[in-house]
Amino acid sequence: MEIGLIHYLTVAAVLFGLGLFTVMTRKNAVGILLGVELILNAAALNFVAFEHFVAGGVAGQVFTVFIIVLAASEAAIALAIVLQVYRSHRSIMADQLTSLKH
Repeated sequence: MEIGLIHYLTVAAVLFGLGLFTVMTRKNAVGILLGVELILNAAALNFVAFEHFVAGGVAGQVFTVFIIVLAASEAAIALAIVLQVYRSHRSIMADQLTSLKH
């Protein structure tokens, strides 16, 4: 059995769905961040799959590297913000954070 485009798109759709479900149901800031990372990985997988099966160029790989760099920087900045919020509020639950003032 050969792995085709539909298989990659199915995995990407499952990743996207899990990420969206995680973002919508988690109240913990770290859990929400993990959901966003799953969504970004689903987009990267779509770019690589379409580049391999449809376009045949390197544009999909370039976009994927860009997404990986974006995801890494987003994770670093978000974790720094979460640490700072935890230090000031002693909680990282998103529904308990009502203001950014100290």
